[in-house]
Amino acid sequence: MTKTKGKKGGKRLTRAQLIDRLEAFFSSHPDETFTFKEIFRELHLDTHPLKMLAIDIMEEMAWDDFLIRVTDSSYKLADNTQTLVGTFHTKQSGRNSVIPDGSEKPIFVAERNSLFAMEGDKVRIMMMARKRNHIREAQVTEIIQRKKDQFVGKLKVEKGLAFLIPKDNNITTNIIIPKEKLKRGKTNDMAVAKVITWPDNEQRNIIAEVVDILGKEGENEAEMNTILAQYDLPYKYPKEVEDAANRIPDTITDEERARREDFRDVWTCTIDPHDAKDFDDALSIRKSGDLWEVGVHIADVSHYVTEGSIIDKEAQKRATSVYLVDRTIPMLPERLCNYICSLRPDEEKLAYSVVFLLDDEANVKKYRIVHTVIKSNRRYAYEEVQAVIESNMPGVMNRDKVDDPFTEQLLTLDRLAKKLRERRFNNGSVRFDREEMRFDIDEKGKPIRCYFKMSKDANKLIEEFMLLANKTVAEHVGKVKKTRNGKAVKAKTLPYRIHDSPDPQKLETLRSFVSKFGYKMKSTGTKGATARAVNTLMDEIEGKPESKAIQMIALRAMMKAKYSVHNIGHFGLAFDYYTHFTSPIRRYPDTMVHRLLTRYEEGGKSANEDKYEELCEHSSEMEQTAAMAERDSIKYKMVEFMEQYIGEEFEAHISGLASYGIYCEIDENHCEGLISLKDLKDDYYDFDEKNFCLVGRRHHNRYNLGDPITIKVAKANLEKKQLDFTPAE
Repeated sequence: MTKTKGKKGGKRLTRAQLIDRLEAFFSSHPDETFTFKEIFRELHLDTHPLKMLAIDIMEEMAWDDFLIRVTDSSYKLADNTQTLVGTFHTKQSGRNSVIPDGSEKPIFVAERNSLFAMEGDKVRIMMMARKRNHIREAQVTEIIQRKKDQFVGKLKVEKGLAFLIPKDNNITTNIIIPKEKLKRGKTNDMAVAKVITWPDNEQRNIIAEVVDILGKEGENEAEMNTILAQYDLPYKYPKEVEDAANRIPDTITDEERARREDFRDVWTCTIDPHDAKDFDDALSIRKSGDLWEVGVHIADVSHYVTEGSIIDKEAQKRATSVYLVDRTIPMLPERLCNYICSLRPDEEKLAYSVVFLLDDEANVKKYRIVHTVIKSNRRYAYEEVQAVIESNMPGVMNRDKVDDPFTEQLLTLDRLAKKLRERRFNNGSVRFDREEMRFDIDEKGKPIRCYFKMSKDANKLIEEFMLLANKTVAEHVGKVKKTRNGKAVKAKTLPYRIHDSPDPQKLETLRSFVSKFGYKMKSTGTKGATARAVNTLMDEIEGKPESKAIQMIALRAMMKAKYSVHNIGHFGLAFDYYTHFTSPIRRYPDTMVHRLLTRYEEGGKSANEDKYEELCEHSSEMEQTAAMAERDSIKYKMVEFMEQYIGEEFEAHISGLASYGIYCEIDENHCEGLISLKDLKDDYYDFDEKNFCLVGRRHHNRYNLGDPITIKVAKANLEKKQLDFTPAE
């Protein structure tokens, strides 16, 4: 420990004592800047060694954000009065944080300094003076805007008092419901409660009133609506919006037909899931000389939903349809999404179309974007088209062929789509073929079958033409020609679907992870090189036990796609320009694109960039929220399905490993559960992170990713949406 003695009788000071003096000095003068000379004089630092030590300590304090270096020879207290605005994030442990606007770096806020802020609240914080060897800390001084004022949970009604036990585990205060505000709710009812009074220093609980009873805990209707309410998603449609939709006429006038290109006599079909009702895209095909004319026809929602109308405002707020296991919560009223706008067979419908002229190699020779009137000849389910494609593959006997009058059209569309797909991957599009968990459910919403669905040729046929239409529309607006003097004209405002390059650190994590299984992958390089490296890896792991875990890590390395008027291209698809045009019934950005296209085709000026960026941000946020609700509904149904098998054994494989246990996926239905480390009774196991396995200390048994394992279903916890397994005896 360094000790220094002052020349003029000053007492000996240790480094720790000098740190304390400097901290106390600056903390007692929070707004003042001091030169070295002033600091030495005020603290009576008379010797050269003490002065040098003080300068070293102040430099370290500046690195630690306790001080701010004002000039090379002066300092002041850092952040003591600095205020920032940001978003509050809660943790059950009380280690809350605020992420300031324009930053990604969280600042710690202790529970005692939170001012009872809650997850997602917009808050103002004041930085606290930072002590040595402590992390940066702040306190909330104002809650600017509450993220939500409604909570969903289970009621507990006692003699003198009622409580809402929230589904959100991060809420640390009680939610008290006065008896007269219960709306006849009873214990174990799932309810939505609205805040009457927020907590403060005198009243530390939330006081709320019940606004809706969703039903009894465990009932399907109540549980699905609870998931929606938990994410602030609507679980019923406003009557006044439905009434407005019911007033929209379902007939097409002769004047409207005359304004549009007529495709009613061109062979057209829709291809969708077997249980779909909202058909928002159709394909037409006919020969045009040596070329194929393929029309991608999209429901003309913007013709019926005018900007600023009550229907439009509701659709804008929702931004997307939400697909839970047993229901769809539509963006538009049912009359529009399932009837008027839906491209139903044998009915004249208004569409917005991208019509391509393609050669036999699926090269686009010409295209046009036009308003059309169409009449679909046939509504296909994916399975029907798949059967036609498979029965006409080389080597299939004639007796196995599916008899369909439109086989030629379907096979031509399939052949062209495969050419488009091949070219897309050759150009650097990333290949992820993921399975989707599906359920068959009975009339009460109970799952009776659980299975996984893979994307087949029929799905890919539709996918390729939708991708082509979206890309073409984005290029049509975004690609601008240069003027005669060589200057680029600014592109008009359009919501793009953008996807940034992967996070380099996460790519390195992926490279390190797959190397444990013997795979080599470059984690640095150009966009194209990165995409090719990921595709090569996906090819190599196909069918391997570790494939699911590697795919999951690879997906985590990818950035999330989102909407923005500021185009940066789409990494995953390897497109420089991409938008969403093909699903206006279920996505609001597509409706925005339709409106802007019409505006620009009519010679209108570029739309307000800031307004549309705000709409893009909202749409991106609602898309993520809807995805989380969908995942929760899948988890709930998976656990509900497995309830009937408690105590039974299944063949499974290890799908994930962690320091706390083993994730196992049942082979026959792909339901996943956890074997806790405490249930491995034969040994004490250590998690070998480097080699990604669990190893027994005494017997050296190993559990590796992908290993087969026989499990027993021990518990199905519906409240936590969690399956617990144990190893079979």
